[in-house]
Amino acid sequence: MAGERDAMKGGEGRDMQVANGQISIEEMTKAREALARIGEIFSATVVGQDALYRALIVALMARGHVLLESVPGLAKTTAAVTLSKAISGAFSRIQCTPDLMPNDIVGTQIYTYETGTFSTQLGPVHANMVLLDEINRSSAKTQSAMLEAMQERQTSIGGTIYQLPDPFMVLATQNPVDEEGTYILPEAQMDRFLLKEVLTYPSPSEEIDILTKSAERDFGQSLAEPVTTDDVLFLQSIADRVYVDQSIKAYIVALINTTRGGGPRPIPDIVHHVRVGSSPRGSLALMRVGQAHALLSGRNYVVPDDIRVMRYSVLRHRLIRTYDALAAGIPAEHIIDDVFRAVPAP
Repeated sequence: MAGERDAMKGGEGRDMQVANGQISIEEMTKAREALARIGEIFSATVVGQDALYRALIVALMARGHVLLESVPGLAKTTAAVTLSKAISGAFSRIQCTPDLMPNDIVGTQIYTYETGTFSTQLGPVHANMVLLDEINRSSAKTQSAMLEAMQERQTSIGGTIYQLPDPFMVLATQNPVDEEGTYILPEAQMDRFLLKEVLTYPSPSEEIDILTKSAERDFGQSLAEPVTTDDVLFLQSIADRVYVDQSIKAYIVALINTTRGGGPRPIPDIVHHVRVGSSPRGSLALMRVGQAHALLSGRNYVVPDDIRVMRYSVLRHRLIRTYDALAAGIPAEHIIDDVFRAVPAP
């Protein structure tokens, strides 16, 4: 839970008052302008994929990481590169393979024979935006090393601790688990991701737009000036201060408890579909995502719609379905909808 505590603190020396709604008009204006510039740069390169952009920008403001699942060719790499350029951040890409070792990610010490000393070479995880491509093709040991870096936001090389850059965000992609050469990512590790987004194919009109932009070489043509990493830290501190009313907190807790078979209006047959409900990490995720989405919508307070709009992305990887539900083909999204219908909004 250390990552969640660090996220809720808002960072040492920045702003220790959180969720109080005390955001000035000038701060809201600055945040709105920064988000507009990021959005303009992103839309100039990535056609469609509105849900992907929303997931990326919300996770960035909430200091979380995103797990993407889709078939190849849906602009996941392009989206990560574009977002890193939009925030003037350092970008690195890690292609996961079965022989990828933890040191290939976090870094290692290199011995120099001429001087008889060791020097430290930092790994590609030391960047603001890290694309971890096909995470479920790497071994369990490598997955654990990467997820530890994500959680602790630091690496240990030769007994020395190296802090990761701030801001820091991981965008991990995952192939469907029935593909050849993939390893199942354990539920406990998936739970470390703030969001899991499942991408779908673009609409015919969006695909025509892709072909047109490609033929005219019109991708990436934006007049917007990229924001700085300091602007991102500012957005994160503002998101921490977005007001969350006690009724919203109670709503979140009721939703999470309903996934466990409890809540104010328990779902009678949920135990037949859900083997393990969401942990308190799911409650924290719903609140943090709600705060970031409210800021993205131009508000300094959270409303129930901010909790509902990204419910699939927050909860689909936090519910462990029973074998009966898997055999019957009941998707997690249907269970999530049942939970939200059962709990009255404030």
